[in-house]
Amino acid sequence: MEIPAIVGAGLVVIGAGIGIGRIGGSAMDAIARQPEAYGKIQTAMLIAAALIEGIGFAALFAVN
Repeated sequence: MEIPAIVGAGLVVIGAGIGIGRIGGSAMDAIARQPEAYGKIQTAMLIAAALIEGIGFAALFAVN
């Protein structure tokens, strides 16, 4: 593996972590404002986090 590929993979992992963290924080804010919408917010949050994580894994496997 070359150095640019390793750096790129690291940036992908950091970006995915930041994205999932922001989704979780925003979901907690939304739930605090509208507790009755907990189920819909949680479902949307989990789907978005799974998609981001999937892109992160795909990028890591593309490096190899």
